[in-house]
Amino acid sequence: MPEPKKIAFFERYLTLWVGLCIAGGVLIGHLAGDSMAFLASMEIYNVNIPIAILIWLMIYPMMLQIDFGSVKNVGKAPKGVIWTVIINWMIKPFTMAFFAWVFFDKLYAAYIDPDMAGEYIAGAILLGVAPCTAMVFVWSYLTDGDPNYTLVQVSVNDLIILVAFVPLVGLLLGITDVTIPYETLVSSVVIFVVIPLVAGVITNKSMIRQKGEAWFKTEFLPKFKPVSIIALLLTLVLLFAFQGPNILNNPLIILLIAIPLIIQTYFIFFLAWFGGRKLKLAHPICAPAAMIGASNFFELAVAVAIALFGLESPAALVTVVGVLVEVPVMLSLVALANKWRY
Repeated sequence: MPEPKKIAFFERYLTLWVGLCIAGGVLIGHLAGDSMAFLASMEIYNVNIPIAILIWLMIYPMMLQIDFGSVKNVGKAPKGVIWTVIINWMIKPFTMAFFAWVFFDKLYAAYIDPDMAGEYIAGAILLGVAPCTAMVFVWSYLTDGDPNYTLVQVSVNDLIILVAFVPLVGLLLGITDVTIPYETLVSSVVIFVVIPLVAGVITNKSMIRQKGEAWFKTEFLPKFKPVSIIALLLTLVLLFAFQGPNILNNPLIILLIAIPLIIQTYFIFFLAWFGGRKLKLAHPICAPAAMIGASNFFELAVAVAIALFGLESPAALVTVVGVLVEVPVMLSLVALANKWRY
């Protein structure tokens, strides 16, 4: 019997690390007090410099894995890619907006200031319009997904992000009372998607040309994994240091935010999974397609939420809670996909 596949140590306990970062960040924010204002003031064009550097360090290692040369293989088995695109760009953003509106604007009306409900909805929308690009490789591996096809699915999504993210965010934020600074939105996509994507592709091609693909995958890429994880954890510490007073004043808010995010995740997974079965997608294609739809590119969502609404905003808090709930929920979906293998 083959040995069961295991998730790497840091990824397996990511929820624990996030929890510790929440506690540490809130404590630092409480003890530091007004001195946190200095870090918050370090901005260029509404982008906080320390947070921008950390998020860039998170995103760049992911972009190293993308090979747009794989996109030419879409025509060999198009159904899986088409289904992924439909779920991620024609369904998921709108269901996330719907669940966020129902919970934050209606069901939570007694617990959340109506003036702030729009920003909570905005944070959820940013998560919904950012399909996963990194952790999906982990979920695909754990469900015996086809790694090459998963790469095709992710690469196509990254190309779509470049053109669809800004219009979709603008459209869906129109349901809130939030003013959309389009210049900031576009600059965020350039800083956190276009630049690291171009840098990653250039690095990918040059390293493979110099050292070969085997060396790139077994020697070069693994060196960046700790960088991405450490940058993520430091980002969370800073965010919760800024969010500390909001959380201490309303400790239930984390649970309230988590509920619609979890419901959305399961809803999209079931829709993508059973839709893929109906389309007769093979398990190694259907499983990653469902995982991409269910999980989020939370690094991008965090970055854009901070740029648009600020470090201490409800929108930024929602995107960070997305990180908190993602790993345990996705591991439960991995278990379901393996149980329902066909």
